[in-house]
Amino acid sequence: MSHYRTAPALVAMLLAATLGGCGGGAVPLTFDLAALPPNGRVGTSARSFSVAEPVGIQPFEADRIIVREPGGALSFLGGGQWADRLPRLIQTRLIQSLENSGRLKSVSRPGDKVVSEFQLISEIRAFDIAAGTGEAVVDISAKIIAEGTGKVVAARIFTARVPVPKVDAGTAAVGLDAALARVLADMVAWVNSGR
Repeated sequence: MSHYRTAPALVAMLLAATLGGCGGGAVPLTFDLAALPPNGRVGTSARSFSVAEPVGIQPFEADRIIVREPGGALSFLGGGQWADRLPRLIQTRLIQSLENSGRLKSVSRPGDKVVSEFQLISEIRAFDIAAGTGEAVVDISAKIIAEGTGKVVAARIFTARVPVPKVDAGTAAVGLDAALARVLADMVAWVNSGR
């Protein structure tokens, strides 16, 4: 449904995997997530947002790729990691995607000392590989809060699932990035719709 992009060119940021000097073992490959590209639209609104770092359960606070077993158990997938803590990485890509949409007056972080009308808060409900179905699953709940009153203006859950043909670090990272791209596209459209 999104006109931005669906997957592939994204996880191209493999930071060089080299041997660690003291451990002797291979350093895991490091993967990045991509923001939505600029879409060339003009027509900035007067609305300004601050985007809080998403919250999530402890495993999502790390930089590791997570696999969810059919029984619900979570484990870390060996051989790969994210370029930063997952919540900070998602926050950065969401801010960049909103900026790239060209529709808002300003987008900032809460600590930037920029006055904003609204705050976007979110929770990572799932960001993992579902081993039972062979899918990359991204599930983020979001709320738009009026800065002055703290009133919830709008709330929604965004979910995407992308098939993952095999469970290795590279394929998992590509699948999760593709699922996040769909979620980001929906979130940006939602924020820009004014609802």
